[in-house]
Amino acid sequence: MPELPEVYALVADLGARLVGRTLERFDVVSFAALKTFDPPTSALAGRMIVGVTRHGKFLDLTFTPHADSSPGEELHLVMHLARAGWIRWREGPPVVKPGRGGRPGAGSGPLAARLVLDESGDPPGSGLDITEAGTKKSLAIYVVRDPNDVPGIARLGPNPLDPTFTLDQFAGILRAAGRAQIKGVLRNQSVIAGIGNAYSDEILHTAKMSPFKPAAMADDEVERLYDAMLVTLRGAIERSDGLAASELKREKKLGLQVHGRTGEACPVCGDTVRQVTYADSSLQYCPTCQTGGKPLADRVLSRLLK
Repeated sequence: MPELPEVYALVADLGARLVGRTLERFDVVSFAALKTFDPPTSALAGRMIVGVTRHGKFLDLTFTPHADSSPGEELHLVMHLARAGWIRWREGPPVVKPGRGGRPGAGSGPLAARLVLDESGDPPGSGLDITEAGTKKSLAIYVVRDPNDVPGIARLGPNPLDPTFTLDQFAGILRAAGRAQIKGVLRNQSVIAGIGNAYSDEILHTAKMSPFKPAAMADDEVERLYDAMLVTLRGAIERSDGLAASELKREKKLGLQVHGRTGEACPVCGDTVRQVTYADSSLQYCPTCQTGGKPLADRVLSRLLK
């Protein structure tokens, strides 16, 4: 799942490619992915893309109004790529290739939607293919007049990299979370926007904290975690700076120290990276760095042993 650093890089890459271009059409292939009906997707045709921004993990493409529209009325194409969604830039007009089950394919999973730019730009007919791999479909696409009309955006917490997000504000969030496990607090988008499963693992490893530690903690621990959060996210953004969308997944994987590295050696201390598995996700951590050398109980394994 793309998180704050990858979405940040996607905004930069897509902004350079899309801003100033006019949309010919937006085709939705997976209608389950489209979460809105008013305005219709056809309302985007003929509009110019004037901005690419983000809200947490959401991508937001801003379109200018038609000449005959109400003054100032804009439309937004908002996307949440979820666990297995991705965006691929296409250098020319779309060529439909057969995909699994007869659905059109786009190279990195079944095609969910396709954005086609008009012929006036360079290259003509280029655009985006939006895909989603796997069987569990969570990709979400919205066409709205205001990004806050998207429920997930309306309830987002603060951006952790905003200059106004201070240590005191972070400390207040942790105090309010009380005994809740810090891993879940960091991932909760209504509490802090943009951090997901991967970077919460990385932040906690950098801070040398157990993922099960209660959120309400001592002042020096709050400061250590705050600093780890900023260092981890800023470092990931710096590594992805200037990369095209096609390069971001590989860069993210290469930059991770514990997430997705179960069974490998911790790059800090050399201990074996361990995993705790849940129903639909897992976390990774280093026992020596984070839990005083004690492995955490893997609940899936515990159930198997009963």
